[in-house]
Amino acid sequence: MSSRTEAVKAYLLDLQDRICAALEGEDGSARFVEDAWVRDAGGGGRTRVIGDGQVIEKGGVNFSHVFGSGLPPSASAHRPELAGRGFEALGVSLVIHPHNPHVPTSHANVRFFSAEKEGEEPVWWFGGGFDLTPYYGVEEDCIHWHRVAEQACAPFGADVYPRYKAWCDRYFHLKHRGEPRGIGGLFFDDLNEWDFDTCFAFIRAIGDAYIDAYLPIVQRRKHATYTAEQREFQEFRRGRYVEFNLVYDRGTLFGLQSGGRTESILMSLPPQVRWGYDWKPAPGSEEARLTEYFLQDRDWLGQQTHG
Repeated sequence: MSSRTEAVKAYLLDLQDRICAALEGEDGSARFVEDAWVRDAGGGGRTRVIGDGQVIEKGGVNFSHVFGSGLPPSASAHRPELAGRGFEALGVSLVIHPHNPHVPTSHANVRFFSAEKEGEEPVWWFGGGFDLTPYYGVEEDCIHWHRVAEQACAPFGADVYPRYKAWCDRYFHLKHRGEPRGIGGLFFDDLNEWDFDTCFAFIRAIGDAYIDAYLPIVQRRKHATYTAEQREFQEFRRGRYVEFNLVYDRGTLFGLQSGGRTESILMSLPPQVRWGYDWKPAPGSEEARLTEYFLQDRDWLGQQTHG
């Protein structure tokens, strides 16, 4: 393992610890359970899951470090120049599904990939980001989420946030539904346009910003009252989340095709979810407003709240 990989791994393990501690503190009752695992083909990780808490219905904060001599089809198709190279992939990936439908689901991921071949320069890049999936949208929360994202990107150039915000809007889009998965945030991949130290600093800025972006929203919404009907709506919308992860998500496909640990890969799926034939919220309802107003790839930092 190179010194670069060691530095990234140390940061990711610490990030996992800090995020878990912050989420446990916010929940107030549930604790993460750790499952350390070893991958037969090379590497391993530590899966941490939490559930049935006062706030968090199900969540996972996973660290993995896998390596091997052959890349899965999803990766080699994406980057054909990697054929014949050994690879290392490290990352922290998390998904939090709260009980309360007024508290959004959140997702974050930061990762590092390196592929080497004797006699050639290593190929490496970073990727990651974070995105928010509300069920009952609140402008204040959406603006806060994107403001933190913008501030994390600002030291690296004025163009970084708008580029990665737009990439997030494109990526987390359910093509078969014609709608975004949530209100976006940041997404980037194949990041090596700067030198390694700058790219690594950027990854740290994004990883560290997740708690600043998410916890204030949880604190504002976790005590809101909700009805059985609102809970049912949350479960229908969670169905959209499942559809995206199983059909489009690059990380899920890479993990499954590379022989990754299935339980860790699929921990992102919500515990209670439903589908209904030709299901739609009632026209003019608060539920309909989610897709009509909030899920529109909106420029949240270019508008004022409307109360």
